[in-house]
Amino acid sequence: MSTRLRIDNQTGFLLHSYPWRETSLIAEIFSREYGRVPMAAKGARRTGSTLRGVLMAFQPLDVSWTGKAEIKTLTHASWQGGQALLCGIGLLCGYYLNELLLRLLPREDAHPLLFDAYAETLARLAAGQAYEPLLRGFELVLLREIGYAPTLDCDVETGEAVSADGEYIFLTERGPVEADDATSDLSLIPGRTLLAMAEGDFSAQETLAHAKGLMRRLIQYHLGGQALESRRILMELQEL
Repeated sequence: MSTRLRIDNQTGFLLHSYPWRETSLIAEIFSREYGRVPMAAKGARRTGSTLRGVLMAFQPLDVSWTGKAEIKTLTHASWQGGQALLCGIGLLCGYYLNELLLRLLPREDAHPLLFDAYAETLARLAAGQAYEPLLRGFELVLLREIGYAPTLDCDVETGEAVSADGEYIFLTERGPVEADDATSDLSLIPGRTLLAMAEGDFSAQETLAHAKGLMRRLIQYHLGGQALESRRILMELQEL
């Protein structure tokens, strides 16, 4: 007879939840040591449930669960505290981060560095820091952690280091190639921008402007062209 797996007192964040049966929820929890884990929160929608009101997005939780099936059983959840609530544009950015993790991160695939980047990004969004550098930085960490890291500092055709003074096109499946007189549908990216991105430095407006389009193209490619709902809403608000 197999022993039921029991995991206690893990730090995690709620990425998404939806109703299950009459009084319960299925909660997607992102934990540092076990990655993204789907859990049944039994009775969480009942008045008086200890889980009711605790399962909040963007708040660090102490969670325990049990089970060996794909969907585990949540046995405990409590708020760890210390995290300000997201609001305004920061709240929408938080939903964007969650949607990226839900779409791109396989279940039960631990990425401690990605978890730390997520927690730090939420804290900085809650503190009101400029959101675009935070989003670009998180996108880059995410792609690196799940094995889709783009080459940024090396010409993939010549093998030579990207020159800060050069101009490059970025081939989605390969990386940067120094531009020549040949026509291309891809926009030119300054070498200094690629080098700044490789260092995770999005402080310059020029870097932000190019990084936004490039990261959007890379993420859409790895999503198989599927649109992100949170990105659509964010873009509409920016237009307004």
